Amino acid sequence: MSNLVQQFKEYSEWRKGLVTALEQYRQALDAAGLSDASSNQRFHNMLGRLADDKLSIAFVSEFSRGKSELINAIFFAGYGKRIVPSSAGRTTMCPTELMYDETLPPSIRLLPIETRASAGSTSDFKLQGHVWTVYPLNVTSADGMMEAFNQVSMTKRVSIDEAKSYGLYDEDDPDAGLSVGEDGLVEISLWRHAIVNFPHPLLKEGLVILDTPGLNAIGTEPELTLNLIPNAHAVLFILAADTGVTKSDIDVWKEHIGAGAGRMVVLNKIDSMWDELRTETEIERQINSQVTSVASMLGLQEKQVFPVSAQKGLVAKIGNDGELLGKSRLPLLENALSSELIPAKKDIIRAQLVAEINALIDSKHALLAARTRGAVEQLFELKSLRGKNANVIQHMMKRLDAEKKDFDGSLLKLQGTRGVFARLSADVFTSLGMEVLKETISHTRDAMSNSRFSTGLRGAVKQFFDETRTNLELSDQKISEISEMMGVMYRKFSNEHGLAVSMPMPFSMEKYRKELDQIEVAYQKQFGTATLLTTSRVVLMQKFFDSIASRVKHSFLQSNRDVEAWLKVVIAPLEAQIREHKEQLKHRQQSVQRIHVAIDSLEEKIDALEHQKSDTEALRGKLAVQEDVLKTAISGNPVPLEAAA
Repeated sequence: MSNLVQQFKEYSEWRKGLVTALEQYRQALDAAGLSDASSNQRFHNMLGRLADDKLSIAFVSEFSRGKSELINAIFFAGYGKRIVPSSAGRTTMCPTELMYDETLPPSIRLLPIETRASAGSTSDFKLQGHVWTVYPLNVTSADGMMEAFNQVSMTKRVSIDEAKSYGLYDEDDPDAGLSVGEDGLVEISLWRHAIVNFPHPLLKEGLVILDTPGLNAIGTEPELTLNLIPNAHAVLFILAADTGVTKSDIDVWKEHIGAGAGRMVVLNKIDSMWDELRTETEIERQINSQVTSVASMLGLQEKQVFPVSAQKGLVAKIGNDGELLGKSRLPLLENALSSELIPAKKDIIRAQLVAEINALIDSKHALLAARTRGAVEQLFELKSLRGKNANVIQHMMKRLDAEKKDFDGSLLKLQGTRGVFARLSADVFTSLGMEVLKETISHTRDAMSNSRFSTGLRGAVKQFFDETRTNLELSDQKISEISEMMGVMYRKFSNEHGLAVSMPMPFSMEKYRKELDQIEVAYQKQFGTATLLTTSRVVLMQKFFDSIASRVKHSFLQSNRDVEAWLKVVIAPLEAQIREHKEQLKHRQQSVQRIHVAIDSLEEKIDALEHQKSDTEALRGKLAVQEDVLKTAISGNPVPLEAAA
């Protein structure tokens, strides 16, 4: 088992352990009577994030660089033969995602290339199942899988005008004429996108593999430029040792990939340098020279370039040849990929969950502290009544009544705050709502369709980004008003009634503003500097806007969900403390009233409160054990969960 496979399995086990720890903590809160809408919402968010967690690796290269062979060598050698088509020439003709969705049967879903003639990105069409052509995948037969996988290699010949309508023919490209056959037709992919639903062990655990066509597809398929490659956790940029770095390689590296976390360069086909007429030292020197050259041209350190032979690595794995596998250097790439990719992904998930978990634990500690404080206050009051006459008890009843009236007055003010809270919450969605975004997208499409000039097209898209950014800023202003108002209310109840509540959890739209900025940067790289747009470029620009609109819609949908979740929890801790305080006031009044009627019940009530205080402390200890298990699980070093039972 490779180090990459081993680490991914360990990562999967970490997630499963964390899910178990979260479920156990939720059950403990339920048993303690500490569950509420706020905590349930937090659990829902955290468990959903873990369930939907995916780890994506994109393989990018010009054709005939051995990209598909590398995928076979790393992930599918256990099948004893090539699963992903790999041969001389172009094999992967459309972007292909390999993943696993247990709700669907093993299959290959293929999006017809004709969908490029209509508005809508690949992401939009993923929600329209009837548009896709589906082929079953026989996972019990390697030959059957190879036959199904060959669909991603299929092409068709179309007229130049049809290719232009899809944005797949640029008359300004000096090499465009070379793609036209003697029959006057152009060869294009039969499919726009492929999704392979395959129950591979790693895919079952959330791995997603993206196999891309040649580099020219990165400029013509917006889904790659704006979504799949930027959002991949790792991008392997494959070059060939026998060809080195070309100008198109440099352009794609600088514009669409670039150095950064999870970005690696693979110098494939080093076996082309294996020569019986050269010594091992000479071969090593030649490989090192190529690595130095590639690193220099791409602005990398040499340790970021990995020379391998994917073909020999695949052969070695299938034939169980340890010596050949070492010579292929494939394990070095797998080790580097696992040591950089898995820990980075784990850190992202951990950072996302730690704040939620700490806020959840803190809110429950505050509730338990309120219970303990209530019991202590009642004990102090009741013990002070020992040996006192009815007049003293009557005075205490009046004091409790006054305290309750004061608290009820604060609750009336809180009702007014809730009204303002509801209004501001509604205001957030007047600028963040999906209908507003759909209207902005519609206006932009109309403006692009009606414009005959480059400046008009770019102006329409610029206005889209400006309006969208303004809407995010307006929403952020309302969220800030809500945060400030709730902060005032939290401090009021803390100061006037002694409620031990922490300040509300902050929220910002900054994440979504950055996403919008990244999308605009990608668009500017593609179209921002052109002074004149040809017909084919206009078509391509419209396709890019379809993907831009889809990406922004997805971002807005997520922001809507996040804002809704935040609005549910921002007031919940205060309301939970208020409920607890009201309950404590009620118990204190009832206790003193009973003692006023029958002084003999005083010691009985004191004894009951002592037990209640002890029970609360015992409960705090039980929850502390579960919290330790949860914190240990998220740290990545889970202890046996039976220890918390």
